Amino acid sequence: MHNSTVVGVDIGGSHITAAQVNVKTSEVVESTRMRRSINSRQGASAIIGEWSEVIRDACGLPANASKKIGIAMPGPFDYQNGISFIKGQNKYDLLYGLNIKHLLAASLNLEVENIIFYNDAASFLRGEACAGAGKSYSRLIGITLGTGLGTSVFYDNHAEDAELWNSPFKESIAEDYLSARWLLKRYTEFTGESISDVKQLASLWDTNNVSRDVFNEFGENLGLFLNGFIESKKPEAVILGGNIAKALNLFKESLHANLKAEYQTIPILQAKLGEEAALIGASSLWYV
Repeated sequence: MHNSTVVGVDIGGSHITAAQVNVKTSEVVESTRMRRSINSRQGASAIIGEWSEVIRDACGLPANASKKIGIAMPGPFDYQNGISFIKGQNKYDLLYGLNIKHLLAASLNLEVENIIFYNDAASFLRGEACAGAGKSYSRLIGITLGTGLGTSVFYDNHAEDAELWNSPFKESIAEDYLSARWLLKRYTEFTGESISDVKQLASLWDTNNVSRDVFNEFGENLGLFLNGFIESKKPEAVILGGNIAKALNLFKESLHANLKAEYQTIPILQAKLGEEAALIGASSLWYV
């Protein structure tokens, strides 16, 4: 394969996606994309085995032993050495303390040096900066809104995890107010009824006042949270990703209304690349 092609991998709490990425053009080779659901509570050997199968299927490993791999991985994780410290999150507990880099290299018959890990939130923002919504900006902050809250910063062509998910906010921490579970819980508090997911909640917007109230309150929370993040990092723009960001039009007005006046001219942009952002971001570390 052409030496500008790197294997990008995105590992989530319940899935793995892998594809070849042209790091010179920041484009995913769509025909190579593979995705599989993963039981993240199974044993280490089973998890490593399934990850390896997906990578092989996407990229023809280990036939080409010179292939470079960039992996977007949730934390806590020692990204330089490849050791997992994920524990108590109902995912990958049995990988705790293991050297994932060495285990994967052995499974794929690769040199350890051919595998690098990158924080998933940082991978998302780096990908959007390279080829997505942030392409026109040199200093960005990123927010991923989904099952949990991810925060990241991009500057000087470098992205890093801002680690603000557990920062103090209102009566608890930020993630407790800026996640899918808050939206669903808040709807239940108002109505006494349970709802399956954020997509269903969004579908009620046109006909249900409670849905509108919940999204408006969510936007208020996000605006208040962003005030501190913007003040700290001084971005040129904000990129919102994750499944909740797909409903940005439902809470964008209340978000803006709760930003400080001096921040209301900063663009709040919806991510463009979806899952591709992490693949591009993680693999781009190989491009110098």
